[in-house]
Order: sequence, then structure tokens, then C-alpha cells
Amino acid sequence: MMLEEVTAPVAEALPVAVLRNHLRLGCGFGGPGAEDVAETAALAGYLRAAIAAIEARTGKVLLTRRFRLQLERWRDTQGQPLPLAPVEAVEGVEILDATGAGTVLDSARYRLVRDMQRPVLKPVGVFLPSVPHGGCVTISFLAGFGADWSRVPADLAQAALMLAAHYHEDRSFEGIQSALPFDVSVLIERWRSVRVLGGRGNSRGGA
Repeated sequence: MMLEEVTAPVAEALPVAVLRNHLRLGCGFGGPGAEDVAETAALAGYLRAAIAAIEARTGKVLLTRRFRLQLERWRDTQGQPLPLAPVEAVEGVEILDATGAGTVLDSARYRLVRDMQRPVLKPVGVFLPSVPHGGCVTISFLAGFGADWSRVPADLAQAALMLAAHYHEDRSFEGIQSALPFDVSVLIERWRSVRVLGGRGNSRGGA
């Protein structure tokens, strides 16, 4: 399985001003200067790192953006779980053969079953279509709570701010590989779920 983030959170959606207030940082007198611009960029970087860390541990996408999932085979031909939630829409499914030639699957042949823990791509019929030997299937989808920070659940939003503040205070942080502070872990606990991977599943043929 290979999961690719196609689009990143847009800068305008990041709550930089909220984080600045959280840290009790002011702006320079006489309007924003070079230091303020650099500080804003740094705060945005801490927020992106915090968002990535929380998403990695929960499987929940805070700000809506596009992803692409590539599989060598379906996990289950009666329904392929998607590794992130919430999924807003499946924008396309393409099946490639061993030579790389692709066929876009008619959207009438599949449907999205929305779920906050385990969204699933289901066939309209009995089975999802077969993936050729040596080929793969690519699923393009839109996931996230919303395009605006106000759509992010309050506990996840607070956790992201607290983690970004932690990164700001500890400039030696190692990004999403470092352990989360206890209070951040408590806030995200109810959102954590077992990640669903796209390994070998049902080997039955598709429609």
C-alpha cells in the first residue's frame, strides 16, 4: 500500500493568529516587519508539524485535502477500507495493468460508505473489479473535517495548538516521530483507531 498526500493544507487555513495568541506573542510596532514575517512562517511550520503528528496517530484528517491510495490488490473485493477519515468523496478509481495502461472505473460501479472510523469503498454489485496480475489500483479521495479550522473538532484543534506550542518552546523537537506530551495524548485518545492497511485480503475475482 502507498498513501500519498496530493495537496497540503493551505496557509490561509492554518490558525496562525490563534497560535500567536495562545503563545501570547505580539506583533511589532508600526506594522509587520521582517521579524514578524519570519515568525509567522515559523508558527505555520509548527502547526503543520503538529497537524501531521496528530493525523498520524489518529488516522483523522483535520483540514480537508486530496489523497491518493495505491494498492496491488484489494484487501477485500466486497469492500476496500480507506486508511483515513472522515472521507468526503471518492473522486476517482483507476485500475492499471502490468504495463501501466490505466482504465478509469465508472463511478456507477462503486460507492462510498462514510464512517468516522472505517470508511469503505464498496462495489455496486457483489465484487469490486479484478486488479490485473502485476498491476495496481489507485483511489483518489477527498478527506478531512473541513477546509476551515472552525470545522475541526474542538479537542483535536486544542491538541494541535498545544502541540504546536510545545514545538515552539522546544526548538529541538523531532517532528512526528517524537512522543506526544501527555495532555495532548489525552485529548486525542477518543479519536485513535486501529489503522486499516491495504494488504492481502479476499482473493476472489471481481465483477
